Amino acid sequence: MATPATPPPERPFGPASARSRHPRSARHRRLQLTARNQAVALCIIAAGTLLGWAVPNSESWLPKVGLTYDAGTAQAALAAIAGAMITLSGFVITALTLVLQTVQSMSPRLVGALRHMGRYLALFALLVATALYALVALSQLGGDTVPRLTVTCAVALVLIDAVAVLYTLASLRFAVTGGGLARAVGERLRLVVDASFPTPVDEPPASGPAPASPGLPTEPLTWLDVPGPSRPGVLQSFDERRLVRLLTEADARLELTVAVGEFVSTRTTLGRLGLTGAEVPSLTLPGLVAACARYGPTRTVEQDPSYGFRLLADISIRALSPAVNDPTTAVQALDQIEEGLLRVCTRALGPALLLDTNDVPRVAYPAPEWPDLVALALDETLLYGAGSPQVARRAHALLDRVEAVAPPARRAALSDRRDLLTRLSAAALPDPFLRTLASTPDPFGLGGPPN
Repeated sequence: MATPATPPPERPFGPASARSRHPRSARHRRLQLTARNQAVALCIIAAGTLLGWAVPNSESWLPKVGLTYDAGTAQAALAAIAGAMITLSGFVITALTLVLQTVQSMSPRLVGALRHMGRYLALFALLVATALYALVALSQLGGDTVPRLTVTCAVALVLIDAVAVLYTLASLRFAVTGGGLARAVGERLRLVVDASFPTPVDEPPASGPAPASPGLPTEPLTWLDVPGPSRPGVLQSFDERRLVRLLTEADARLELTVAVGEFVSTRTTLGRLGLTGAEVPSLTLPGLVAACARYGPTRTVEQDPSYGFRLLADISIRALSPAVNDPTTAVQALDQIEEGLLRVCTRALGPALLLDTNDVPRVAYPAPEWPDLVALALDETLLYGAGSPQVARRAHALLDRVEAVAPPARRAALSDRRDLLTRLSAAALPDPFLRTLASTPDPFGLGGPPN
């Protein structure tokens, strides 16, 4: 049975200016993609095995088309194809290992955050399916029958495999570079920002108090604690639609005190559940609400936009480390950080509400404010990159561009970073020429045309 909670000092559901939205789809995107990739791979392997049995057994009544071989040469060709595809599958596994090592060198968190593994899994399944097709077809052949169609299909599969391997190898040139990883993270960050922060910044009312939010309970609420996980882990996401549906049916409110992306221990409560009555059936609701939370070993981007900025900052500061010393990659990461900040700066941020179908607030949850996101996106890169004229110039251009779009109330955080960058560059670059060079905004970093 849930224990009563101390009522919160102030009600989080009242202000009409609070950021609010309706719940997003209950499907967990990352798990869905993983399951889909695995299902596609299994289907490809099963299709290759089935074709290896069906095509040779259909030779007798299908038209005599395809490449012409004698029986011995056809069987030797199928055996060679099977052996070659098994060898090539090992090559793909080796290449995948190298890809993982390269991605981990940029940031160990990128391996779980990006979706490159799906294409490699499909390629591996295609090679295995071709090998199984040849092996199963060999088991169906016998006598002096010339399997013209069977061998032709095997050669066609080899051509498809060759095209897939060449395409994958060509894509590796961009997928495993620092700039390619930054672009992949930036693309996902833009999608999550649009979904998590759909509301633009509200203009302050001209005069008069804000109207009350709809649907607030008239009687006092009974507050209960919502239990945390049975095992410690990172709060990755919530099943928002299920959570709002449960609260609507019980006419309850939930104030979350743990943010998505936060590590949650077993003795931590997720938040406070406000019930309009103290009926015994309602006391089972905290457990049902707690079951809507999903935990894992690491953060994910799906409901945690700040994690996208964390990954971009990781790429940037790793490139600026003395062991790597690659300021150009840091500039490419700043390109994506700039786009993310440009999208976020005009959106309503901070604590938010989830609404039910009648626009009644049901869930209040914490979320980062604008200064928090700016600090996460820029501070470490400014600290480690102030001594690089290329990074400093690109950072000045970023601050100018975001400040030109940001509302006046949000420009102070950007001005603070500009002053910080100037002080750090002055300390890291004692030569007056380099200090002047580093203080000039340049979207290219170095070599850009004058604005």
